[in-house]
Amino acid sequence: MPLFTVQHADDPRLAAYTSIREKDLTAGHGGRFIVEGKVTLATLVTRSRFAVESLFLCETRLEPLADLLAHVPEAVPVYVAPQDVMDAVAGFPIHRGVLACGLKGATGTNAARILSDISQDKPLTSTLLMLSDLSNHDNVGACFRNAAAFGADAVLLDGQCCDPLYRKAIRVSSGASLWLPFAHGGSGDGMVQAAQDAGYTVWAMTPHAGAAPIGSVTVPGKLAILLGAEGPGLPDDLISAAQPVGIPMSAGSDSVNVATAGAIAMAHAFAARAG
Repeated sequence: MPLFTVQHADDPRLAAYTSIREKDLTAGHGGRFIVEGKVTLATLVTRSRFAVESLFLCETRLEPLADLLAHVPEAVPVYVAPQDVMDAVAGFPIHRGVLACGLKGATGTNAARILSDISQDKPLTSTLLMLSDLSNHDNVGACFRNAAAFGADAVLLDGQCCDPLYRKAIRVSSGASLWLPFAHGGSGDGMVQAAQDAGYTVWAMTPHAGAAPIGSVTVPGKLAILLGAEGPGLPDDLISAAQPVGIPMSAGSDSVNVATAGAIAMAHAFAARAG
């Protein structure tokens, strides 16, 4: 594992890490993505399906991360810098002192391919989480973390969702978006149709009147849980294309955070199958 000491923020070898906050809002670093912190670095180097291009560490983090760095492939360069240089490169204080650059590679796996793979491995019982029009990185990351916690086999995102490989989404997911299969693109109705064609019952999670209370609905063997954007929720056409399911709440409350709604639904399915 080659170590390279960096003394200047304009070192061209650190181009992928320059102003990462602004790059998070654009085109995903041209086929690259950034992970931040020890937890996500551990996932990247031990169980991620994505290749590691480089690491960028504060010099004080080398010794505490020694065991983890042993998992880094030998050809991957590790750039080491003082804290002030690291902060200047990133554009804001990197208190954790840990960054890494991964390569997206062939992330264009479509929903049909993922569904086919799942059907081969788990033909009778599986769970999908499907996201439509979620543009908030925190919510997408939290949805991935919940999907991993409750045994979802994959996450499908329509083209209106933000990239689950944004730095903040990866961090909030606790690295789940680095290993949990996902497909990103297309329309919400196309996503629903693909799941139904693969034999899934789609629950459209909604507070709309007439939605069946989640406790009254039988959990099917192949279940896809569909969530809409924070605030507006799912559009009527997606709700009508699926089975509307609601979460009972106290008077005066009609909704919860989208990631919370997904967690409740997935936990319900997980418990029903475990019991």
